Amino acid sequence: MTNKTISHIIEPKLVIEGAGVLLRRSFGPHVSNKFDPFLLFDHFAFNNPLEGPIKGFPTHPHRGIETVTYMLEGTVRHRDSLGNAGTIAEGDVQWMTSGRGILHEEMPQRSINGNNYGFQLWVNLPAAQKMSQPRYQEVSADSIPVIEKDGVTIRLVAGEIDGIRGPVTEISASPLYMDVKLGAGSRFSLPIPNGQTTLAYVFEGTGEFANEVVEAVSMVVFQNDGDQLEVKTEAGVRFMLISGEPFKEPIVPYGPFVMNSKEEIEETIRELRMVRL
Repeated sequence: MTNKTISHIIEPKLVIEGAGVLLRRSFGPHVSNKFDPFLLFDHFAFNNPLEGPIKGFPTHPHRGIETVTYMLEGTVRHRDSLGNAGTIAEGDVQWMTSGRGILHEEMPQRSINGNNYGFQLWVNLPAAQKMSQPRYQEVSADSIPVIEKDGVTIRLVAGEIDGIRGPVTEISASPLYMDVKLGAGSRFSLPIPNGQTTLAYVFEGTGEFANEVVEAVSMVVFQNDGDQLEVKTEAGVRFMLISGEPFKEPIVPYGPFVMNSKEEIEETIRELRMVRL
């Protein structure tokens, strides 16, 4: 097998979203669609008391995408225009398919330690499914498979490893999405087909990815080459691994909407004004 190589490394930028929430953003939706089928990756860490109360993300719309929220600490309470409501906590995952349109809110709360820590990933929907029925998959921490071997611990959210499947299924992009932790002096390798968009968000420690040392906090973007990802570490490293086959369709992003044409965006805005989402 041939190891994948690194295209470039992104240093996340601080952005303000929602009602004043500070986030680290590696990338967001763009017409260039460089990370197809992935659209956005945010890292939220409300751990500075000077930030004051968490203001969250009041009611807002989505169309044409799927959003994934993965919690490490604290909680996020959500509700939507379909009548769904609930709370996800440490280790839980919420995968929302917005499809033809949904209005929802997400309100983070700190843990007893004063922290709120997690990630949100946006995944594109192909043109044929952008107007599909909205739905949720809410996954509790205890239903996520944990794979441990040779100093490596994997929490498998979506995709398959050695016949073990993550609990989040029926996602259009059929992605691999997992939390990988390497102990000191360990090594990790995983077959990933050539041509897939592959990303590793390093959020703890330091590791050697494709023979290049990467420190937290960084997003590693791999070339569309090779058929195996290899990582090793001396002191320990933890990262989110994301991989999926590109749809290779043009996109037109507009805030919380991602469609395939300007005309579809204009129609979405008209429907929102008429409260038809």
